[in-house]
Amino acid sequence: MDAEILTLRDRLAAPAANQRGGAPAAYQQLKHSIHQALLDRVDLESLQQLSQDQIRDELKLLIEHLLDEESVAINEAERRALTRDIQNEMLGFGPLELLLADPSVSDILVNTCSKVYVERRGKLELTDVRFSDDAHLMKIIDKIVSRVGRRIDESCPMVDARLPDGSRVNAIIPPLAIDGPIMSIRRFAADPLRLADLVAYKSMTSAMADVLQGLGKAEINILISGGTGSGKTTMLNVISGFISPEERIVTIEDAAELQLQQPHVVRLETRPPNIEGQGEVTQRALVRNALRMRPDRIILGEVRGGEALDMLQAMNTGHEGSMATIHANTPRDALTRLENMISMAAASLPTKAMRQQISSAIGVVLQVARLTDGKRKLVSLQEITGMEGDVITMQEIFLFKQTGLGENGAVVGHFCATGVRPRFVERLRCYGIEVPEQLFDPTRHFS
Repeated sequence: MDAEILTLRDRLAAPAANQRGGAPAAYQQLKHSIHQALLDRVDLESLQQLSQDQIRDELKLLIEHLLDEESVAINEAERRALTRDIQNEMLGFGPLELLLADPSVSDILVNTCSKVYVERRGKLELTDVRFSDDAHLMKIIDKIVSRVGRRIDESCPMVDARLPDGSRVNAIIPPLAIDGPIMSIRRFAADPLRLADLVAYKSMTSAMADVLQGLGKAEINILISGGTGSGKTTMLNVISGFISPEERIVTIEDAAELQLQQPHVVRLETRPPNIEGQGEVTQRALVRNALRMRPDRIILGEVRGGEALDMLQAMNTGHEGSMATIHANTPRDALTRLENMISMAAASLPTKAMRQQISSAIGVVLQVARLTDGKRKLVSLQEITGMEGDVITMQEIFLFKQTGLGENGAVVGHFCATGVRPRFVERLRCYGIEVPEQLFDPTRHFS
């Protein structure tokens, strides 16, 4: 250890680390050496009695003592960076901590140990954050998944997990990931977005916001459709904010990420099979169990399989106001995907019976999208009105019309109503929610 530090001292010419987590090889070696020395000297059991801040202070003192002891020639800024990185390594998620502390980052995409991308304002950019090697990255992945009682290894090379702040994590490792471990982190704001925020960001108009607020209060079943990263979960969180605090809500997810603010929320999460392939608990099993838990509403984070049938049956049997998200490019595609999922659970069910289930269960389909400039918008609000023959009938109430591209690739377009007065206006009125007729005026355009 001592000889290694003294050897590195002369080679450490580049800055120790910049504020984004990058570092030269000599710095990485020095950090590794100091880290190992700390593990040899620190009594981990005694540290467990201290708070996080106290542990950080103790580690800082020990690191400075080691550096002084070996007279390592680094300046004050480099010393602070080294201390911060080792603290993050021992107490947090290593190089990821700087990105996790950045509120402008919405996604962190780790493409092996040498490339880390982030999404800011809907656009991807390469960072200079690096891991020492694949083993270092695997150590961080293990730390994340073990905290939620899951595992990842060659026998189970894919995993969904979550961070303490609720951010969603997906990891996949060799042999499935050819070039090395891959990890994707979907960030969620500590302070969840509200409807007023989406209006301010021009993700929808105030008229659309008023209608969504009414839909949430009036217990209308809602399906939110969109592509990956389009804002489906955000929209679900926003609408759920208008559910009465007196209602009992059961949420069902693969990896818990919903941020409901009501006091009476029961959160359920699926469980993968163990190493023997036993003990798996699917979303379908959780939906069935939720029906025995006396829920007022059931919220399904994402419907992707046979649980679609149980979800529709729940919506049709007294659990009004339930919601779910689905991956689809249009509202019509969303219904087609639902049919395919129902056929997984009940292959013998006739197509017309499936469609009748869907048309009677779901009241509104919301289509959200991430546009080419990175902005997310509610591009269509459609009401399901019933059946005509074997076809589910829908009518569009609001939409976003893209008319072109402006400077720097910004999408140009406007929101407008189609002029159709939705049937759910009467239901909203029964709940004491008045919707002015001018909200549906097709001549009013909003940018």
